[in-house]
Amino acid sequence: MPSDLDVIIAGGGRVGFQTATILADRGHDVTIVERDERVVDGIADEWVATVIEGDATDPGIVEQAGIERADVVAALTGESGLNLAVCLAAAELNPEIRTVARIDSASDEAYTRFVDAVLFPERAGARLAANQIIGSDVQTLADTTGDLDIMLVRVAEGAPAAGKQLTEVRFPAGTLVISDEEGNSISRPDTELAAGSRYLVAVEPDVVDEVMNLLQG
Repeated sequence: MPSDLDVIIAGGGRVGFQTATILADRGHDVTIVERDERVVDGIADEWVATVIEGDATDPGIVEQAGIERADVVAALTGESGLNLAVCLAAAELNPEIRTVARIDSASDEAYTRFVDAVLFPERAGARLAANQIIGSDVQTLADTTGDLDIMLVRVAEGAPAAGKQLTEVRFPAGTLVISDEEGNSISRPDTELAAGSRYLVAVEPDVVDEVMNLLQG
């Protein structure tokens, strides 16, 4: 995958527009396909991306957007079925394209059979909100396709794990301390969990409370 991507985004609403803005800021070439004339006018005023008014399920419209040369199509409308249709049509027109579909249910695994990646922005937004509410001691860093959490956790003074090596802490099954905050090396059995330092931790949901108790007290 090249570093400068040619991306088509179907849907210029809140999610589509913000995604386009981030991609454009990172130097990628973005084209938005949006069927609502008023939304198209708003996006055009921002000068973030090329904007095409029309239905992204229409092969003529996505061909106009440059589907044959695009690296990625991201269907980000608020309708899961429409997003799937856009991705399937795009893959038919350009078999090499990467497809990303926004879905409306975190547990809707049916879509993963047909697209390369799914996006559930409500869950990502909720996790970001939780990060802001909790503060800097515990932050969820990644939204995986399953329920696994990748978190950056600060070891609290006086916590059961503080000052101990990994081999001395009885973490529950379903826990992996990946590295320290800098991420320069993978944690080893003799890695010390220093109080005040943060560590990258992968945790299965049913043991999150137990892990937090060990690291935060």
